[in-house]
Amino acid sequence: MPTESIPMIDEFLKQSLMLRERREAYAHAIVIRHGKPISSKPGDKMIICQDDAIHGWIGGGCTHPVVVKEALQALQEGEPRLVAISPSGAVQPIRDFAQYPMTCHSGGTLDIYIEPVLPNPLVVILGHSPVGQSVARLAQEIGYSVAISEGVELAGAQFKFPENDLSQLPLADPCFVLVSTQGADDELALKAALQTKVSYVAFVGSQKKAKALKDYLRREGISSNRLNALRTPAGLDLQAKTPGEIAVSILAEIIQFHRNSTSGILAGDTPTETKILTETVDPVCGMSVVVGSSKHVAKHGETVFYFCCARCRTRFETEPERYLTSIP
Repeated sequence: MPTESIPMIDEFLKQSLMLRERREAYAHAIVIRHGKPISSKPGDKMIICQDDAIHGWIGGGCTHPVVVKEALQALQEGEPRLVAISPSGAVQPIRDFAQYPMTCHSGGTLDIYIEPVLPNPLVVILGHSPVGQSVARLAQEIGYSVAISEGVELAGAQFKFPENDLSQLPLADPCFVLVSTQGADDELALKAALQTKVSYVAFVGSQKKAKALKDYLRREGISSNRLNALRTPAGLDLQAKTPGEIAVSILAEIIQFHRNSTSGILAGDTPTETKILTETVDPVCGMSVVVGSSKHVAKHGETVFYFCCARCRTRFETEPERYLTSIP
């Protein structure tokens, strides 16, 4: 491996790890094939964040709008994709590749693999009960992250939080909140759970206790929609009796809920909302440009135009009338 590429790889891995620790969704873009004279090479990498910030490098700036657009779409759908960028007519269309024209004036071809990286499932447990501790251990066994109260001992817990205070946790979906307090501040714990935007909130307790808590929380201002979505009793009906069996039924329900949800970014309490793309067309080269992402902007009359690169903007500013006639 060339020594000059090591710092770039280190930065790529550092950014990936940081985003994973913060439970922020992002996408990897990796060059898998290139045709000269384009400057990138196979193995070049870039990270695209939900707010369309980028880290790394995969070639000239005229390819970035395409990659950002496809990466954000991959995050929404939760599925990887292949992208081919080439001069019009230079190569035959490739099956399963999204095709885009190469608008860099140097030409060349570029094939890119884009993969969404979604947050690891997180199970948040309020309470110190045997059921909660069993759920935490089982969740770790299947690779889920776990958040527990500061007073609870559990080796390997990724997050700890002050008693009944979830405000500092990264609650991006997929996230699941379990209240297993066994009478110790049930109201406070359940209120904290329902005040989040997490879709899955479950309570370990009898239907009678749950009804009394719902009545109290309704008077405290918790909406009927949130109260009606509360899962109680927690877990699938497996006729479970022991704390361990109840924990299995709860984790089974969490897995079922997770796998039945959409595969991409969900509408949870995300730290960063995925940007809604607004596209326009570069009037010089015809390339799609993401409004707000382009650094190359020019105003003509009362209209703002966006460009894929500085060269296109300069050509427009030099001869605007030439390109205005081609705008639909």
